[in-house]
Amino acid sequence: MLEWLRRYRRAMLAGDISAGIVVAMMMIPQGMAYALVAGLPPVVGIYASILPSLLYALFGSSMTQSVGPMAIISLMTATALAPLASSGTGLYLVLAAQLALMSGAVLLACGLLRIGFLANFFSRPVMSGFTIGSAILIALAQVKVLLGGELPRFHLPSAAMGIASLLALLFARNYLGALLRKAGVRATAADIGVRLAPMLVVVAATALSVGFDLQAAGVATTGAVPAGLPGLNLATSSAHWRSLVQPALLIGFMTFLISMSAAQTLALKRQEKLNSNYELIGLGAANIGSALSGGFPVTGSISRSAVNFAAGANTPLASIITAALLATALVAPTGWLALLPLPALAATIVVAVLGMLELSTLRTAWRYDRGDATALLATAGGVLAMGVDAGVIIGVVLSMGTLIWRASRPHIAVLGRIAGTEHFRNIERYPAETRTDMLMLRIDANLFFGNVEAVNQRIEDELRSHPATRNLVLVMTAVSSIDTSALFGLSELNQSLKQHGIGLHLAEVKGPVMDRLKDSDFPAALNGEIFLSAAMAWDGISSAA
Repeated sequence: MLEWLRRYRRAMLAGDISAGIVVAMMMIPQGMAYALVAGLPPVVGIYASILPSLLYALFGSSMTQSVGPMAIISLMTATALAPLASSGTGLYLVLAAQLALMSGAVLLACGLLRIGFLANFFSRPVMSGFTIGSAILIALAQVKVLLGGELPRFHLPSAAMGIASLLALLFARNYLGALLRKAGVRATAADIGVRLAPMLVVVAATALSVGFDLQAAGVATTGAVPAGLPGLNLATSSAHWRSLVQPALLIGFMTFLISMSAAQTLALKRQEKLNSNYELIGLGAANIGSALSGGFPVTGSISRSAVNFAAGANTPLASIITAALLATALVAPTGWLALLPLPALAATIVVAVLGMLELSTLRTAWRYDRGDATALLATAGGVLAMGVDAGVIIGVVLSMGTLIWRASRPHIAVLGRIAGTEHFRNIERYPAETRTDMLMLRIDANLFFGNVEAVNQRIEDELRSHPATRNLVLVMTAVSSIDTSALFGLSELNQSLKQHGIGLHLAEVKGPVMDRLKDSDFPAALNGEIFLSAAMAWDGISSAA
């Protein structure tokens, strides 16, 4: 906070105020809806939007991130707590806050230990698969509320309101922005109008419900919302600490991934730098604040943060203003909040999660890398078939598995010399000159215990394909490190080649790699030479022959 306060200028205030107002209007129906997804009373969604926003503004590094309830984290909360307590009970509320406390502690500890880099091991396609699977689960869970009953039975007034709200929101999402721009509204204002559509639809549905007394006809509403700010407390259940450890770790992990994705997207637009460790600390503080105020786990939201950005937010002061307005809404009479129809809130959830179906990522991955596309589909299928927690674990395993699989099978190219130059290129791509007695191989990866056997096997295969080879040159342009296992592997290759009368030479060895090799016996035992460049190796070996 001290950083952005020092740079604060009066010209920034108008943007922060407008953004704070717009996001507050958006967060009332959204927060209440996501609390329902988590199995909690709607007002808890507002509780989880006040103190977390303030604490993130103090400690987070993003200037436009908006922190609060979010669909996926709400679903994970419901999944974690369902086996432990009945939805809506006192114990359930305590466990939700306890889960936020533990997730916050995990995030805070990771930030203080500076291990934010671990999030880089969750690939974009796997993250997209998790998001798609979660979005489908959330949407399916809302069908009962949307229609006022389970198919094939439904409550006609509830279904009419839910479907009408759904259609209105889909229209706003797909056409309202274009219509507003066509009418002369600026693009930024039109985008804000689209983002505020859920609030307007819920207000309209509430007006219809009150005007036609639809509550008497059986349309469910949010019910009584207690007035006043939540009291600060730290109630926990001593019997459930161990049961909440795994979900707290998973929720903390996903909270950071989702939040960083949102923050990085907006930081790029503003040409700002994010500090992943400060993000962890900010999110950790936000979740601990949510626990203290009777909330549940929270995170940054790309849609809500985008609204904050588009509405003119310049600094976290916008989030502080949002929190102040939400607190004011609770201090003021809250009778109107009790009248919000649940089918309309369900419609806002369904449309919100439909926007999370990142099918473009699947299309790109399918064209570019079928392995990534398979990981995406497997993660989405894991979420749908086995649940959210299993989906996270599957995603992490697939991300790490894909990384290891690729690292263990490095690309190795047979090189030839481009006529009249000192350039050497892959003979499968260029009409390059080769020599029958010399085989040049370029290894396009670091050498470590996971790939040294595969590298040696490929070298042996190439030597069998080139039986006249008397000199093997390994071009090390892309090799930045050689671990101990790979060093032994090279030594064994050197001995094997020596027994067969073949010289082993290295070329274009990077300085740090060469420094490490000099600390070993390998250079002295090498059955060949170490050349500064591939061209020198070509000329030197040719002249010696």
